[in-house]
Amino acid sequence: MKEIVAFVRRHQVPASKKALEDAGFPALTIQSVEGRGKQGGIGGWAAEIDPELSKVKPYMDAPETRINWIPKRMLTLIIQDKEVEKVVKVLLEANQTGHMGDGKIFVCPVQDVIRVRTAETGEAAVI
Repeated sequence: MKEIVAFVRRHQVPASKKALEDAGFPALTIQSVEGRGKQGGIGGWAAEIDPELSKVKPYMDAPETRINWIPKRMLTLIIQDKEVEKVVKVLLEANQTGHMGDGKIFVCPVQDVIRVRTAETGEAAVI
């Protein structure tokens, strides 16, 4: 089993959810998070709406280092190993604009899963 953790733009969540549901993956967790990537938060939240704002340089005359956190959404899914390629493809198609800040997708191993209601483990707990 694998855990897929995807960080995406806030306004891409509806398209991501629909694409995942249409592909047969309706079960996911969504969290509001803040972070920054290589761009260092340049452009701030406005860059989420207009990626071209990421090209704006931060104020260099600020007396202290300034860190801008950009709001994102974190999507988490637990899936079967054989489904990884499909889920990654769906997430890429729903979120890839070609602009800095499109997000990241992490694929992580899952050692075990236990469904609390029935105590089922492994793949049976995910299906």
